[in-house]
Amino acid sequence: MNLTCDYFNIDALLSEENKLIRQSVRDFVNTEIKPVIDQAAQHHEDIPNLMLKLGAIGALGPYIPIEYGGSGLDQIAYGIIMQELEAGDSAIRSAASVQSSLVMYPIFTFGSEEQKQKYLPKLAKGEYIGSFGLTEPNHGSDPATMETRLVRKADHYILNGAKMWITNAPLCNIAVVWARDEEGKIRGIIVERGMKGFSTPETFNKWSLRASKTGELIFQDVEIPFENVLPDVNSLRGPFSCLNSARYGISWGVIGAAIDCYQTAVKYALEREQFGKPIASYQLQQKKLAEFLTEITKAQLLSWRLGVLKNEGKATPAQISMAKRNNVHMALQIARESRQILGAMGIVGDFPMMRHMMNLESVITYEGTHDIHLLITGNDITGLSAF
Repeated sequence: MNLTCDYFNIDALLSEENKLIRQSVRDFVNTEIKPVIDQAAQHHEDIPNLMLKLGAIGALGPYIPIEYGGSGLDQIAYGIIMQELEAGDSAIRSAASVQSSLVMYPIFTFGSEEQKQKYLPKLAKGEYIGSFGLTEPNHGSDPATMETRLVRKADHYILNGAKMWITNAPLCNIAVVWARDEEGKIRGIIVERGMKGFSTPETFNKWSLRASKTGELIFQDVEIPFENVLPDVNSLRGPFSCLNSARYGISWGVIGAAIDCYQTAVKYALEREQFGKPIASYQLQQKKLAEFLTEITKAQLLSWRLGVLKNEGKATPAQISMAKRNNVHMALQIARESRQILGAMGIVGDFPMMRHMMNLESVITYEGTHDIHLLITGNDITGLSAF
């Protein structure tokens, strides 16, 4: 029986620190997440104090320097953390991914020293919860046409607009929001809970990511102090660089969901008997399991190599798009096919397949849809935009 999911000895490519981090996060998921995640998903509830718990194990902004509250780790370590969290649930990885790549990353990369000192340590500890405002009700895959506006006044800015499908919105203490100023430039703004005119209504009736809060960010004449605008970015390069960091983390994270489904399917197939022998002895089931492990191995090598390139500052947005698209599709297919191995048992909360499957339906759409990433790769191949 092979449950290790290290068919090509990828562990040999990891440092001892990487392996210790993996075991630490895995232990956290096994003790704090897996025992309660089905109930949370079934009842559409988030896990209490999740961000504080993630902060305590160093899962928030792990690549942010120690001086700002992070752990100063490399990109491989970040990917491994995302993988282990998503083995628990995509909602857990999403919470950490948003906090790390979409909130802490832009503040660290484009923020002033005062902004870094004010926000990053609290975000790293999970004392502050952050959200990221880019997607709008009328503009998902086309952020260049965003309608949210930032207008300068004598001693402050005025922010108007709305963002939609925002992870952590109902809980957030701050939101990193992207808006167009009067010159047409894209600016990043730190909006704080309690600012007059800022509201965060929750989105209900989700079939996916049910163990996390999703909502809107609504701005009605919100007064933004000058010091809350990120000074070092004024174009779409800002939000796109955040998305690239998040997409990279997703490429690792979904491997965790796929492994959880694979391991569950192998155990079940060896224990479940039909026609006098375990269903694992039948060719059709072995075909599924062999294909699962093959696809997981390919995804592991893809993300590991991408992590090496990111550490070297050589990873391109097109490479990140390819990895995100390939790995999410891989994980979703494994969730679906592994559910079939369990038959009717695969639809109940005692097993993780249906929960992972529903979650991955969101993951294949957010941070760039499956089709958009295909067109990014096509553009890179041909030099011709199909948008």
